[in-house]
Amino acid sequence: MIRNTINFQEIFTTQNMVIYFILINLFGFFIMWLDKRKAKKGAWRIPEKTLFIITALGGGIGTIAGMYMFRHKTQKIQFVIGFPFITILEIVTILYFIIK
Repeated sequence: MIRNTINFQEIFTTQNMVIYFILINLFGFFIMWLDKRKAKKGAWRIPEKTLFIITALGGGIGTIAGMYMFRHKTQKIQFVIGFPFITILEIVTILYFIIK
């Protein structure tokens, strides 16, 4: 018999969520490295909006780590304040739903 319904409890398991956050943060770190590399070469750059979207999707720790590891976007106040703000907001939201 074919099931036509999606069981979100099977998709959003703790294991899958941990895997997702590890992957999105590795991707965020990589994307900061890639953008810094492109900046040094004068090549086409990754839009700043994309960097913020990756951060908002849960990649804040990776993008912040990449920002300081590669010294990329550290002079731009919207990144220095924006990335941590988004990340802290996400952590507080997650903790709220875990505790609730």
